[in-house]
Amino acid sequence: MQPLQFAVPVGALDALEPYIAHMVLALVVVNMFTRIRAHSVHESQVEDGADELSRHLPHTITTVALVLASFVFLIVEPHGGMVMSVIAVGLFLTDFFEFESRQVEARNDMTFERPKGAVAASLLALLYAGYQSLFVFVQPLWRLVV
Repeated sequence: MQPLQFAVPVGALDALEPYIAHMVLALVVVNMFTRIRAHSVHESQVEDGADELSRHLPHTITTVALVLASFVFLIVEPHGGMVMSVIAVGLFLTDFFEFESRQVEARNDMTFERPKGAVAASLLALLYAGYQSLFVFVQPLWRLVV
C-alpha cells in the first residue's frame, strides 16, 4: 500500500515515472533561461526609470512548475524527490528575496546587481536534477567506485 494512494492517484503516475526526472531537469534549464531574460527585462525597466519593477511572468511560471514537478517527483521517487523538492522550494524562496532586493536597489538608485543567490541555487538544482535524470550514463563508472 502506497502512503499517498488516497490523496494522489499514484497509478496514474506510473506511466509518467520514467519521464518525471527528465521533466524536472528540463524545467530547471528553462528556469535558468527565463532567469537570464528576467534580469535583462529588469535592467531595462530600471534604465527606463521605472519606480517599481514587475515580476517576469514566464520566470514565475517556470519556478512554480519546477516546484510542482519536484513534488510529483517526490511521490514517484521518495528520496531523490525529497532532495529535489527542498532544492526547488529553496530556489523559489531565493527568487522571491532576490526580486525584493532588486526592488530596493531600483528605489534607492543603487547599482543593479545580478541575482547571485538565485544563480547559485539554480546551479545546485541543475546539478542535482542532472544527477537524477542522467545517472544512467554515470552508473557504470559509479559501480566501479562504489
